[in-house]
Amino acid sequence: MALLSIVLPAYNEEQNIANTVRVLSGILKEHQIDYELVFISDGSGDGTFREIQQAAAGNPCVKGAEFSRNFGKEAGIFAGLEMATGDAVIVMDCDLQHPPSVIPQMWQLWQEGAEVVEGIKSNRGRESLAYKLSAGVFYKIMSALIKMDMNASSDYKLLDRKVVNVLLSLPERNTFFRALTFWAGFETRMVEYEVQERQFGESKWSFFSLMRYAVANATSFSTLPLQLVTIMGMISILFSVILAVQTLLNFISGTAVEGFTTVILLVLIIGGFIMLSLGVIGHYIARIYEEVKGRPKYIISKVTDNVTGNVVGEWKK
Repeated sequence: MALLSIVLPAYNEEQNIANTVRVLSGILKEHQIDYELVFISDGSGDGTFREIQQAAAGNPCVKGAEFSRNFGKEAGIFAGLEMATGDAVIVMDCDLQHPPSVIPQMWQLWQEGAEVVEGIKSNRGRESLAYKLSAGVFYKIMSALIKMDMNASSDYKLLDRKVVNVLLSLPERNTFFRALTFWAGFETRMVEYEVQERQFGESKWSFFSLMRYAVANATSFSTLPLQLVTIMGMISILFSVILAVQTLLNFISGTAVEGFTTVILLVLIIGGFIMLSLGVIGHYIARIYEEVKGRPKYIISKVTDNVTGNVVGEWKK
C-alpha cells in the first residue's frame, strides 16, 4: 500500500506540535491513508523538539529531527524531503494554516496520476494591514522575477516520489522550493484552500524577514536583477546624452548658465545607480561564494529515537 509522508518544518512551534499530530493522524486514519509525519525543528529556541520526541514516543508514525541552529524554512523543507520515505510527500505548515482537510483531495489527485498537486490560496484569511502590504510587495517582486504567479501559490503541495528525487538531486545550496517545483515541470493539478487561523502562537514573518526572503530567493532563482543593472546603465547614458545636447544648444544660443544644481543632481543619480548596481552584483558574488564553499544546507544535531542515520551533518539515509 502506498505511503504518504507529510513534511512539517517547525520554528518555535512548541504549542502546535501535539495538536498538529492529533489532527493529521485523525484525518489520515479516517481516510485509511498510510502515513508518516516528519517534523523538522529549525533550531527552535523553545521546547519544539521535546514535543516532537514526545509525539514520536506515542505514535510510531511520527519522527523528526532538530537542526543545530536556525537554517531557515528552505533548509527545513529539504531536510524533511530527505528524511521522508513515502511514495508521495506533502509539505505543509506546522501551525495548520494549511488546512488538513485538503489532504484527501490531494491524495486522490495523486492516485489519478498527478505528479505535483499545488495548493492554491483562494482566501488568505485574517491578516493585519501591515502584513498584507508586506506580503503583497513580496509576491509582486517574486512574480515579476521568476515569471510565475506567486500571489496565490504556497509551499502547501504534494509531490510524487520522482519529483522529490529530482529536487534532492539538485546540487545548489540556495534553494527556493516553491519555484523549483514549478521549474521542474511535472504534470500538475490544483486544489484551492482557505488559509486557516493559527490556534497557537504568532506568525514568525515580518516585513523585513519577508524582504530578506524575497531577495535571497530572487537571486537564487533569477538573473533578472543583474539585467536591471544594464537597464540602469542605459538610463544613465540616455540622461547624459539628453543633458549634453541641451547644454550644447544652450552654449550655441548663448544662454548657457552655471549648472551646479544640475551637476549635483546628476552626480547623485548616477552615483545611486552605481552603488545599487554594485550591491546587486555583490549579492550575486556572495551567492557564488556560498555555493563554491559547498557547505551543507543544514546540520542535524538530534533525531527522534525511531530514526536511524547520520545525526551530525546533512541527512543521509
